[in-house]
Amino acid sequence: MAARAGVSIATVSNVFSGNKPVNADLRERVLKAAEELAYQVDRAASQLRSGQARVVGVLVPDLDDVFFTSLVSQLEVLAQQDGYDILVASSRDDLGLEQSRLRTLLAWRPSGLIAVPCSDAVPEALRNEVGRLPIVFADRVQPEGSVVDTVAINNREAGEIAARHLLAKGHRDILVAASSLGISPIRERVRGACDLIGSVLGREPTVVELGSNADRGATAFLQWLERHAQPSAIIALTNVTTLSTLSALARLRIDIPDPVSVVGFDDYPWMSARKTGLTAIRQPIDEIAAAAWRRLRARMSGDQAAPGHSVLQASLQIRDSVRDLTAIAAAGGHAGAPDPLPDTERPTASPKPVH
Repeated sequence: MAARAGVSIATVSNVFSGNKPVNADLRERVLKAAEELAYQVDRAASQLRSGQARVVGVLVPDLDDVFFTSLVSQLEVLAQQDGYDILVASSRDDLGLEQSRLRTLLAWRPSGLIAVPCSDAVPEALRNEVGRLPIVFADRVQPEGSVVDTVAINNREAGEIAARHLLAKGHRDILVAASSLGISPIRERVRGACDLIGSVLGREPTVVELGSNADRGATAFLQWLERHAQPSAIIALTNVTTLSTLSALARLRIDIPDPVSVVGFDDYPWMSARKTGLTAIRQPIDEIAAAAWRRLRARMSGDQAAPGHSVLQASLQIRDSVRDLTAIAAAGGHAGAPDPLPDTERPTASPKPVH
């Protein structure tokens, strides 16, 4: 292939290994020759020759969850740009299966690992690897810190953002739909929403756990709605609980935003493609993947610094799924619409997260 491309064998090696930068013209010639010859890189042989595995393991809780598949997709692009392949495994949010999947990934002797753990604890299979294998935890990280590098959003602030928006629009009867309170990021989102609502209204909102399966969550939420008074607004704290919430409301023929407003979580194209666009908290998925890969790449290159913890900021994407009750009250509309919050009661902005 080197002869066909008119380059040295070393240049061909550098194109496929990524060990050294290659001139764009030479790189294009090598790739064209490889395509004409139907050449495939023998990764196992390359690793044996170099003594280094250019493979990174990625573990996520559920590949049915769009958030995690989006994360994997972004990591795959970044890894490929640096000459790495990725091996992906799903734990199905099961601790036993997580151990099995991690042992399988580690058997490949990867150069590093990016993991979204099932629980708040370091997985048992990784405890002996900490300090030896470059590891980054993403998304599900303990607020008080970790023994490895971590990347996550400011989950408490994300809950506050959703609550603040509903309060500003005059909503007082707010329900929080969570997946599982056993997961620290969800607890933080719940705490952010509940503390803000409690400080303004003098009472915390009801919190309902719906699990991580959209269909089962929809059934559970439908049953809850049939047994309780209908809330004015709902905060759904994951994209799966957002789907569960919308499905349950649809089955009961409850319209959005009147009589029930909804703030969802994660921002995907379908949320704006609906007849009523969904107001949602957007996680910066590209930035999360980039930060995780950047930290892992540094560790694989020999960085021995103390574990770093990157905290990114979520944002509010405003659409049409939240009814403005303050505007209705100001216009002398529905008698049940509350008055706007006085300035002394308005929730203030929370501080920016520390990166």
